Amino acid sequence: MMKVRTRGLTVRLVLVIVGFGVAGVAMSPSPWAAEDLPMATAETVGMSSARLQRIDEYFQRFVDDHAIAGAVTLVARKGKVVHHSAVGWNYREEEVPMTTDTIFTLMSMTKPIVSTALMMLFEEGRFRLDDPIAEWIPEYETHLVFERDGPRQLRVPEVRPVTIRHVLTHTSGLTLNPARAGLSEADHRYVTNDGEPIATIGERVTRAARIPGAFHPGDHWQYGSSTDFVAVLVEKISGIPIDRFLQERIFEPLGMSDTFYNVPREKVDRVAAVYRPTEGGGSELMRAPEFREPTTYFPGVAGLNGTATDYFRFAQMIANGGELDGVRLLGRMTVDLMISNHTADKNIYVRGPGYGFGLGFGVLADPTLSFDALSTGSYGWGGAYGTLYWADPVEDLIGLMFIQLPGHGPLNIRQRFTNVVTQAVVDSWADQRPTIRGFRLSR
Repeated sequence: MMKVRTRGLTVRLVLVIVGFGVAGVAMSPSPWAAEDLPMATAETVGMSSARLQRIDEYFQRFVDDHAIAGAVTLVARKGKVVHHSAVGWNYREEEVPMTTDTIFTLMSMTKPIVSTALMMLFEEGRFRLDDPIAEWIPEYETHLVFERDGPRQLRVPEVRPVTIRHVLTHTSGLTLNPARAGLSEADHRYVTNDGEPIATIGERVTRAARIPGAFHPGDHWQYGSSTDFVAVLVEKISGIPIDRFLQERIFEPLGMSDTFYNVPREKVDRVAAVYRPTEGGGSELMRAPEFREPTTYFPGVAGLNGTATDYFRFAQMIANGGELDGVRLLGRMTVDLMISNHTADKNIYVRGPGYGFGLGFGVLADPTLSFDALSTGSYGWGGAYGTLYWADPVEDLIGLMFIQLPGHGPLNIRQRFTNVVTQAVVDSWADQRPTIRGFRLSR
């Protein structure tokens, strides 16, 4: 038994160490997670429970060094969760322990979910991937881009229109940021709504049509605002606001009961504090958990909050080819299209060497160039505050790590996470034939 103080209350918690099956059972898991996760012992799916314990040890070192406050991790293989654990603190200053039902700011892990929403409409025959976005956002019909002419930067018409494929793959060149765009004073005031808040993502995207693109659509890969256009396309094509579409078409069917743009007041106590790195490798409080007034601005690039448990359900649905527990959101061939590389050898600098990009997901095209210990065709994405999700279809393996620390690159914490997960796979290749989904490769 141990005592911890949680926002003025002293409670007693029992620390449980489980040596088989789930490595590191966390404190105070939610009843939903405990009842509904498809749990299994590691050995039944070709993994080692002893080796899975290294995951907790790995993150505990960062907690002990004050580099992070805490972490939630989840590993699943063959559809079964073999590790689900929490270490450290949800809110270190108040000694609130991290729990497996902690709600995290997902940041860019919003992108795969919003991209999935648009691909659900693709399956309804609402559009082709190479249809121009101007069919639904007409302000982009005559959009301009920047083009270099020696030392001069010109604004010229696009040589090809921005398409739905471009915004799904981050090859659109579009941005919502007017900084350094060389706008006239009138255009800058229009784009920024003269400094007043912009109520919806749709209005902001419309206003941003006056900002020239960074390059001709399809020429380069640039991480930025593209998925905001994906969110607006969902709204325009379906006629439903993006927050409602996600809730009704994805979250409710999959049982993702703790994923929101606006966290309800009654769940704020489960929200993790956000920290920032300090000199010397430590961390300090950046944002305390508190209730925030509901917004009507629902972007596609970020904005969602959720638990590792909820995101696992989304991840397993994709890994299953679009279905989970009898609920099908996508067809298998659509999922394969989404997790294939659509960007050839363009530099996917956010994920590093060896990666391409699909329709909403980073895709590992060449493991020999990558920092990650994953197989060809692995896919996923991360968030700027330290959340990460990947799936390895060769090994039928899913890994999730949730921390709340922006600017954590020097720690290499996400890249090394793949090592401490994949080292726990111990079954033999004997009598197994790997399947690489999303790629057409021969063995």
